[in-house]
Amino acid sequence: MTRTVGVEEELLLVDADSGEARALSSAVLAIAERRADGESAFESELHRQQLEFSTHPCADMGELGDSVRRWRAEAVRHAEQAGASVAALATSPLPVSPEIGAGDRYRWMAEHYGLTAQEQLTCGCHVHVSVESDEEGVAVLDRMRVWLPVLLALSANSPFWQGKDTRYGSYRSQVWGRWPSAGPVEIHGSAEAYHARVRSLVATGALRDEGMIYFDARLSHRYPTVEVRVADVCLDPADTVLLATLVRGLVETSAREWREGRPVPDTSAGLLRVASWQAGRSGLDDRLLHPRTLRPEPAGEVLLSLLDHVRDALKDSGDLEAVEKALAEVDRRGNGARIQRGILERTGSLRETVAECVRITAGEPLTEGPAGTPAP
Repeated sequence: MTRTVGVEEELLLVDADSGEARALSSAVLAIAERRADGESAFESELHRQQLEFSTHPCADMGELGDSVRRWRAEAVRHAEQAGASVAALATSPLPVSPEIGAGDRYRWMAEHYGLTAQEQLTCGCHVHVSVESDEEGVAVLDRMRVWLPVLLALSANSPFWQGKDTRYGSYRSQVWGRWPSAGPVEIHGSAEAYHARVRSLVATGALRDEGMIYFDARLSHRYPTVEVRVADVCLDPADTVLLATLVRGLVETSAREWREGRPVPDTSAGLLRVASWQAGRSGLDDRLLHPRTLRPEPAGEVLLSLLDHVRDALKDSGDLEAVEKALAEVDRRGNGARIQRGILERTGSLRETVAECVRITAGEPLTEGPAGTPAP
């Protein structure tokens, strides 16, 4: 049985002229609802400068790519009606004063978390992959956890914060890590232990409910899926499909290891937190900690190790050739963080950087320099 995959993408609403983030989610959602004709994939998020959509579960990755592009195009059309644009950026490159959305939940978060909630204007990509049971799901979580920092590095798309270069590939990961339940966790061991951990965390009162379990990967509380939440939203929709395909490969590989009785990698949450920090800092432009050795190696070699790890699962699902081509393309042009920095170096303008990213979000090709490489 081929596992199904669904994606949730958070997008930034920006002014079409200035590139500044705009608090127009209520207007955009109202337009989306009027034009939905019975089907709308859009939801509000914590901040009014954000818009989220969810795809249907797909077994075929080409279908998933079509769905991501469709809903991005719908988001563009709805935003234009409200006088805005959308950009698949994990943080706003330009200075912004985030506005918390309406509703009891968001008001509670704003009151309870103060400045942490106020500053959480970040956009992620969440990948859902179907599992047969909670036991299988937790076995998968325990085995794939060491590879999640590599996915963060691949997706890194937030180098700028409040108008400055942070020197991180994914500054979103730094901001997101301020939530009390965010980040890597220890090995669960069983579904019973997983649910006990979740109940204990909610019982502290520091979290409003189970929906605020912000582990890098978790059992979804709404669907029969493993939900991987570690990634930035990807600038290029092709990278979203690559990310989702690798996540499915990791889930299937981990499930096979569980069925074969292979042991769980005994890596502490503390070491994984360091690996995640390194991935967020470096993206694909420096060294990453190799999941098996926890020693620094060039990012390209670590990506190849991930590919080798999931190769059999990708071959069986028919995705291996597509993933190899997609990884070669990322190696050529870089992830979102490298692309954003390249645009800024070429144009000298964060406003132009946002404008180019708006075009890429809508499916237009990246403006490139000589010899087919992103302009320096």
